Amino acid sequence: MPILSPITDEQVEILISDVLEQYGYDFTGYSRASLKRRLLRLYGLDKMVSFAEFRYRICNDSFYFKRFVEQITVNVTEMFRDPGFYKTLRDKVLPNLGTYPFIRVWLAGCSTGEEAYSMAILLKELNLLHKSLIYATDINPTVLEKAAQGMFPLSQMKHYSENYIASGGTKDFSSYYMANYSLAKFDNELKTKMIFSTHNLVSDHSFNEFQLILCRNVLIYFDRDLQFKVLQLFDNSLENLGYLALGTKETTDFSPISKRYKRLETDKIWRKVSE
Repeated sequence: MPILSPITDEQVEILISDVLEQYGYDFTGYSRASLKRRLLRLYGLDKMVSFAEFRYRICNDSFYFKRFVEQITVNVTEMFRDPGFYKTLRDKVLPNLGTYPFIRVWLAGCSTGEEAYSMAILLKELNLLHKSLIYATDINPTVLEKAAQGMFPLSQMKHYSENYIASGGTKDFSSYYMANYSLAKFDNELKTKMIFSTHNLVSDHSFNEFQLILCRNVLIYFDRDLQFKVLQLFDNSLENLGYLALGTKETTDFSPISKRYKRLETDKIWRKVSE
C-alpha cells in the first residue's frame, strides 16, 4: 500500500494562496514539484502532526513564517562558483564596462552574499570598484542580514581560494579577509560598494538601469511563464549593450526577449544588442 504524503497538491495550493494573501509573497509561479519537496522537508523537520497545524503556524506565527521563507527559498551559493564564468567576466565583460563612467551591477537572488563579494573583488582587481555599485537583492531578509555582515566560515576559504585562482585571480586570497575565530571577515572596502535590499522577482518592479545583471540558478525554480516575466523585468532594467548572466541550466532562448540578445560564445552570458 503506498505511503500517503502528509501534504496533498491541493493543500500546496491552499498554502500558496494563504501566503500571498497574508504576507504578499507570491509563490504561484514556482515549480510545484520543487515547492512541494521543500514543504515536505520542512513539515518533517518540524515534526508537524497535521496539515492544519502546519498551516496555522505559517499564517499566525511571524517567527515561524520567517523560518518558512528561509526553508522554501533556495540558498545554495559559494564564492567564485563556476570559476570559468568569473574568468569570462574578468577577461571579456568587465573590461568592456570599464569604459563607462559608472557601473551598476544587479545580483538578483544574492542569497548570503558570496557572489556579491566575489564581484567586488573582481572589480577591485580591475581598478573599477571605485566607480561601481553592486545592488544585491533577495526575497529572504534573513540571508541578506548575513550577507551584509561579510562573514563566512573560515573552513570554506581553502575551497574559495581555489575557485578564485581558477577564475584568474593572482593575489593571495587571504589578503581580502581577516580570520575572526571560525569566521573570515571580508574587508569593509568591498562592502562600501554594496547595497543589500529585499526584492521579490515575482511581484516587484525594475528599480534602476544596470550595465550588468546576474541571476544565476534562480529561474530553474520557476515555471516557464514566470521565467519569461522575470526575463522581461531584467530586459526593462538593462541598458542597451549591457550584459545578462544566468545559471548553467537557464537560457533566454524561446523567451520574448531572445531576439534582442546575443550570447557570448562559451558562457551563459548574453549581451543586449538592441532595444
